[in-house]
Amino acid sequence: MNTIAICGRLTRDPEVRQANASTVARYSVAVDRKFKREGDPDADFFNCVAFGKSAEFADKYFRQGTKVIVIGRMQSDKYTNKDGNQVTAWNIVVNEQEFAESKKAGEDNTPKAEPKKDAYVEVAIDEDLPFI
Repeated sequence: MNTIAICGRLTRDPEVRQANASTVARYSVAVDRKFKREGDPDADFFNCVAFGKSAEFADKYFRQGTKVIVIGRMQSDKYTNKDGNQVTAWNIVVNEQEFAESKKAGEDNTPKAEPKKDAYVEVAIDEDLPFI
């Protein structure tokens, strides 16, 4: 099984292009490390690739700093760079993507909802019921 799920913030706006009559979006997600050692990075960075409708959604709604949840599969791509060296790049091929917080998350200026008051209803008791 090849499945990965991450939750983090976009490090940049998605880069979108057309390829073979399909839309392709590439973006990077920074995921905070739960346990941090001194001298180690605080986050891991994952490159994501979305195709078709998912790519169009990312292009329309995702922006740098947006907190997202991405579910997909890891895929390695091998290529030769301009210096002639073999390079292996790892990407998450997106199956599902969604927002991880509301647009107004973190804003404290929204009024808090008042607690609901209990509503009492009078019930007539029928003396002919066998279980009373």
